[in-house]
Amino acid sequence: MSYRIPQQPASLEELARRQQNVVTASQLRARGVPARMVSEHCRSGGPWQRLLPRVYLLQEGAPTPEQRMWAALLYAAQNGPAEEGARGGAVITGAAALALYGFVSVPRLPAVLGVEVLVPRQRRLRDAGPVRIRRTGRELEARSVHGLAVAPVALAVVDAVREWGEQGAFESGRIGPGLLRALLREALAGGRGGGCTAQELLAELAEAQLLAEPRVRAAVDELLAARREAACAELVALAVESGLPMPLCGPELRMRGGTYVAVPDLYWPEAAVAVEVDSELRCVSEGEAAWVRGGQHRMEYLGVRVLYVGSARLAAEREAVGGELAEAYGIGGEDVVELVVTDR
Repeated sequence: MSYRIPQQPASLEELARRQQNVVTASQLRARGVPARMVSEHCRSGGPWQRLLPRVYLLQEGAPTPEQRMWAALLYAAQNGPAEEGARGGAVITGAAALALYGFVSVPRLPAVLGVEVLVPRQRRLRDAGPVRIRRTGRELEARSVHGLAVAPVALAVVDAVREWGEQGAFESGRIGPGLLRALLREALAGGRGGGCTAQELLAELAEAQLLAEPRVRAAVDELLAARREAACAELVALAVESGLPMPLCGPELRMRGGTYVAVPDLYWPEAAVAVEVDSELRCVSEGEAAWVRGGQHRMEYLGVRVLYVGSARLAAEREAVGGELAEAYGIGGEDVVELVVTDR
């Protein structure tokens, strides 16, 4: 039988270095520091100071923005399943998380005063000072940013938007449509802290029921339309480079009797080949998505060869996509029902 030797906690000096001089009462107690000494050190003029309930800064002077983030995270994570290093017990989200990621569309870290922290639903914590506790039933997922546990970009963006809505920032005009679009665009573009995919962002927005907010919906629609338009233009250029004739952009396809079929993004009538760009992102409601899928299925049923191209794959594998376009055009559709094509 083997026994697991308990791991000794890091020394106070090592812990303070790791957490930028911010520690909790239980961490101090685990290292033999009595409560009486903590109280004495935190008195006026003492070398330590209390930042939040049971969270201390082991230095004099005002805390840095990063130390304030550490204090918020440790306050929410203390006495949780993983207080040491604040992993798994809590994650910073919302505007504070985006500031840590380095987003330019939100205030820089020194200007961030409120800190929103996600904790498991069963945790019993209250808001404290600038720290706002948000409970969640989902498993916490964290990214390490400057040593801090931070929510993934898509979730942080959605929590920031929800936070602004709860604060009335949209109604007051503090957060305008331009800033909202810039935030979503930056999340998808990545940057210093990385980004997220459009699918991840849409899934988080849908789960938070934010797509029903007209301002959010308008910004999402505009952003996705711009991405698809740019991808279509790139596909047209790629087709010409591959020696293919110019396709029709967004034509309406109908049967001889006038029955509507679909409006593909690109279409070569002479080859009966259609291209759908980011088809999974064309609509943000299930009803609209079902309408688009219906058109795609009708084209395939009538013999049109349909290629599905994602803008992300087009950017990453441009030559491969060009080869697929040329191959599809060379093969063409199969037993195509005669269609009436209207170039809109």
